[in-house]
Amino acid sequence: MRDAEEARTQPLGPQGRLGRGSVAPVLQLLSLALFTVVLVVILVKVSKVPSYQERRQEKQKIDKEMSQLKTGIAGLCRPCPWDWTLFQRNCYFFSQSKRNWADSVIACQDMGAQLVVIKSVEEQNFLQLNAKNKGPTWMGLSDLKKEGVWQWVDGSHLWFSLSNNWLPGEPNNDGDEDCAEFRGDGWNDGKCRVEKFWICKEPAASCSSP
Repeated sequence: MRDAEEARTQPLGPQGRLGRGSVAPVLQLLSLALFTVVLVVILVKVSKVPSYQERRQEKQKIDKEMSQLKTGIAGLCRPCPWDWTLFQRNCYFFSQSKRNWADSVIACQDMGAQLVVIKSVEEQNFLQLNAKNKGPTWMGLSDLKKEGVWQWVDGSHLWFSLSNNWLPGEPNNDGDEDCAEFRGDGWNDGKCRVEKFWICKEPAASCSSP
């Protein structure tokens, strides 16, 4: 009985317990495993970073695309400003608001244009159709300087070939009507102080090939 108790109280030998000499190898294994994991993570990240040659090639590709884009934009040419309509090498602005005749003249001048001056039958037909869809619309024609002598805002006189565009019985100067307007299917002389739609005209830009 005593021998058994002594046997239980005796310290364990190298085979009976984990000695200090066994701890070091375990720590080394753990350190090696951790180092391996860290190394793998670093290698994965490095593999995702493009090389200098790849970055250079990508930059050259972007520079080439930008150059092509700039060339394409430079080749574009709008003969007329936005919201203007092109017709036979001229640009026309059809107003959305109404002004009296004098203010319409100024509005066109402020845009670098003039209240429309008609130079051909084709232009007249184009303008008459568009004005008819809007309602009474001012043109750049008046006899303000001399009653019965109709002049355009550029100082030129009304061509005889366009005189047949007056509606039947017009111009009649009814109540001091000195400014010409598009009305329905023809022209009418109206009171210059009345607010109506208006049309501006300017030459189209020249789009020459590079």
